Amino acid sequence: MQRWLITGSSRGMGRAISQAVLDAGHQLVATARDTTRLADLVEQYGEAVRIITLDVTDPVAAEAAVRLAMESFVGLDVLVNSAGYGNVGSVEDTDLYDFRRQIETNLFGTIIMTKAVIPVMREQRSGHIIQFSSVGGRIGALGRAAYSAAKWGVEGFSEALALEMALIGVGVTILEPGGFRTDFAGSSTVMKEGNPIYDKVIGATIRSQRAYNCHQPGDPQRAAQVILEVSSMERPPLRLPLGTDAVTAIRRADLERLEEVEKWREMSIVTDFPSGGMTVRESAQVASADALSKARQP
Repeated sequence: MQRWLITGSSRGMGRAISQAVLDAGHQLVATARDTTRLADLVEQYGEAVRIITLDVTDPVAAEAAVRLAMESFVGLDVLVNSAGYGNVGSVEDTDLYDFRRQIETNLFGTIIMTKAVIPVMREQRSGHIIQFSSVGGRIGALGRAAYSAAKWGVEGFSEALALEMALIGVGVTILEPGGFRTDFAGSSTVMKEGNPIYDKVIGATIRSQRAYNCHQPGDPQRAAQVILEVSSMERPPLRLPLGTDAVTAIRRADLERLEEVEKWREMSIVTDFPSGGMTVRESAQVASADALSKARQP
């Protein structure tokens, strides 16, 4: 039996994972900003679940949630940072407050919760931290610059974190879902078309999302079962795309990045100290001219 703490438990992927965890006989601290939507879990699972109000951007509330897990279950085996959201709008039309709120929730919320559980897992010398990123954490998501900025941050933070946690027996896994049939693309999202000059990106994204909603290929219940399996692995993956669309998009983007690295390789490596007789400036000029010449060739 494992002891879990899940953020964003009231809906979407967080709710699906919470249900799967309890169905599997584990213990859970379920959290949400509005806990009224979690009352049925207590009715159904009784002492196996504890409920607490949590704003992931509040370090005091994060500590309280971890303390509840310790008081109730005398330990914590799995943290799932599921809480998050992403609005649609151009960079120009997204005000700084909205940018900050999305980054606070998606990135700093993850950092705050992670830091809250590390002392417990360090003392145990065991545990698993599961971070929700997104395909938008690997590929710039159209119309979601703030969301992508946060999720790319989650990726870098978690990759560095994994190296530290390996020293104390704690696993880290970054989940990268594609489209799933949750309300992420519905009521959870504010969509602002803004300046029509950006319609080919922003307007197209909004129209596509409205058409896509309720038709996404991803099944939250199946994803929850995969996450349960990952949580029990001795050597879990660092990154795990979820869904055929995620695998396809990430693989294509990674191949394109490798091609770009090779295309501009000569221009990149000219920044090293030269091994020959040319000065750094002369070497850079030659390499830059060669690279530009090749790039202009049909």
